[in-house]
Amino acid sequence: MTALSNPDPLIPDAIDGGGRPLTDRGAVVLAAAVVLGAWWHKPVPLIVGVMVGLVAAVLRRPTVLVLGAFLVASTLGTRSFEGITAAEPGSYSGPVTLLSDPKETPYGVRVDVRAGNKRFELNASQSAAGAVGRSLAGERLSVEGRLRTRPDDMPWLIPRHVVGRLTVSSAERLDGGSAPWRAANRFRRLLGRGAEVMDEPARSLYGGFVLGDDRGQTPELIDDFRGAGLTHLLVVSGQNVAFLLVLAGPLIRRQGLAGRWLVTIWIIGAFAVLTRFEPSVLRASAMAAIAVTATVAGRPSSTLRNLSLAVAVLVLIDPLLVWSVAFQLSTAASAGIAVLGPRIAGALRGPRWWREALGVTLAAQLGVAPVLVPRFGGLPVVSVVANLLAVPVAGLVTTWGLPAGVVAGIFGSPVAAWVHLPTRFMIGWVAGVARVSSALPLGEVGTRELVVIVAAAWVAATVHRHRPERRAIVAMLLSVAVLAALTPALALRSPPADVVLAGGSRIQRRQGATLLILDASSSPTPLLQDLRRAGVRRIDVVHATTEPRPEVMRALRHRWPVGPVIVTPVDR
Repeated sequence: MTALSNPDPLIPDAIDGGGRPLTDRGAVVLAAAVVLGAWWHKPVPLIVGVMVGLVAAVLRRPTVLVLGAFLVASTLGTRSFEGITAAEPGSYSGPVTLLSDPKETPYGVRVDVRAGNKRFELNASQSAAGAVGRSLAGERLSVEGRLRTRPDDMPWLIPRHVVGRLTVSSAERLDGGSAPWRAANRFRRLLGRGAEVMDEPARSLYGGFVLGDDRGQTPELIDDFRGAGLTHLLVVSGQNVAFLLVLAGPLIRRQGLAGRWLVTIWIIGAFAVLTRFEPSVLRASAMAAIAVTATVAGRPSSTLRNLSLAVAVLVLIDPLLVWSVAFQLSTAASAGIAVLGPRIAGALRGPRWWREALGVTLAAQLGVAPVLVPRFGGLPVVSVVANLLAVPVAGLVTTWGLPAGVVAGIFGSPVAAWVHLPTRFMIGWVAGVARVSSALPLGEVGTRELVVIVAAAWVAATVHRHRPERRAIVAMLLSVAVLAALTPALALRSPPADVVLAGGSRIQRRQGATLLILDASSSPTPLLQDLRRAGVRRIDVVHATTEPRPEVMRALRHRWPVGPVIVTPVDR
């Protein structure tokens, strides 16, 4: 997570003008203008925005600069959308370059690829799945298959620049790609060899903590982290970049001023390639690069300014990032920490380490709530406690697990077993926190509860700042916020008797017993989520018309005590 700072107020009344340079508050509005322009994406002539920006630079008028940035972002957003026009269906035979690491699905292997100057979502099954599944990002394959247009009901393909789907019937390896990708993949395979001494759940979590690689994670493991509000630990963020720079500190400090900048930028870039340029990685890497550049130039800048400039630059480079949920969550969490973290920590009582840890956790949760709650339905009540218990240990997984993984990969067993002993212990702790936290029937904060919590906390902070003697009012307002946070848990104490779940499954509660009517089409991930949100504590009977899939029953037994399974075939 980002370190605490002392930023200016979030939204200014006006951007500083009068020939003065862009302030931190102005940088926030500049980033907002770029994001809004990319979102609006109307075809404004590019020369207009560029000329407005040049005038702003000459006259040093930040207000004019914001207008120019808005116009340029709008134009670039239009061009980006024009560039992802759905591909025409037809056959394809030729080379493709993998843009991500392949993931296994119930229907084969899926991966984003580039063919020519277009991006496609490649799907491979049967014999073709083997060659695709063994490959990594950056490597090239020769494939044969058919192109299909991008479905309209898959908006998540837009920020990935995917124009269609490529279903391949054959695939053969061509080469390992360019030098940076070959080096990154050799390093990832080295870490993978070192992690073979761990069991499968720990190995998949190790890849998530260190590299942001979520492949191999089971539905029950994913739901544990989702139910505990810990999914951000399974993607690479600013915390990983910060820990990496700490590890490289002795090397960086040996260099001169220019050398420090070059080495730091090289490390940031290499880590971005290693972690596949995920949206959260792009945000963290851009912030780190801006921060080190400002420091070398003798003009250290605040976290909020670095974040704002990073967002503005990244969205101008790729306007479709504004539709990426991962980018939105990463930016929102960083903004919450930068703006609210110091204020919350300052209002708390206790040791400094406690105030800062709780302040960062609460600020991050409040930051992502406006994105998380409307899109995913709620913010787990237990997430604050779970983050306090898991985040520090997850950070140690990176600082210890990365160098230990190199040693383990080079020397293999039994050295790997010893050097990864602390890694396994720390991963087990975090996984245990996620499993126990997600099983607690505390519910999730929805939009109404969130509004009450934010409003009560805001008013309490205002009263405390201006009328510190009115402690009773502050205590009452904070009590209202706590009660609102506990409302979902109180609601789960009297859940409805009948609940329709994902895929057509149902929960029926009668006389203290819980019956799960399992639909054959139910998949583990949404089923676990719906059962958790329904406040299920045990499943006394499972009724199905066909034998339940093993992965579904494994997921159910991972979370709850499960009684007998009754299969009643339907006569046709």
